[in-house]
Amino acid sequence: MSAPASHLPAPSGYPIPSAPPTYEETTGINTYPPYPASESGYGPNMKSMNPPPYPSQPVPAPNPITVQTVYVQQPVTFYDRPVQMCCPSCNKMIVTRLSHTSGALTWLSCGSLCLLGCVAGCCFIPFCIDALQDVDHYCPSCQALLGTYKRL
Repeated sequence: MSAPASHLPAPSGYPIPSAPPTYEETTGINTYPPYPASESGYGPNMKSMNPPPYPSQPVPAPNPITVQTVYVQQPVTFYDRPVQMCCPSCNKMIVTRLSHTSGALTWLSCGSLCLLGCVAGCCFIPFCIDALQDVDHYCPSCQALLGTYKRL
């Protein structure tokens, strides 16, 4: 193998290339035009220009966000039987207490029996039958009315 060739001078008539510009020169980073010193010593006329920015104070951290967990209870369907549920008033797990009250079906049955001729008192039998009355559900702990099951 032969030794590396030495650089030959450029033929006459061609300019000798100079080194390429640096990255900072091509992008304009950190190249400031020279300003003549002013009275303040910062640049040309500092009265019309803003002063250099000062480091700002650290921004205080926002207050921590408090997270509140909310449990949404599924809607409870009331029937003519006791229901186990969490009472929304006292937040206790309970089995509802039932109370029967006369409702539309009770009065309709009474009127029907009266029209059929049971006037002597037999028409009041529907008021004694729980299966013909509406059902109110109460909390046994705090006595709050939780819901009603209407027969008609």
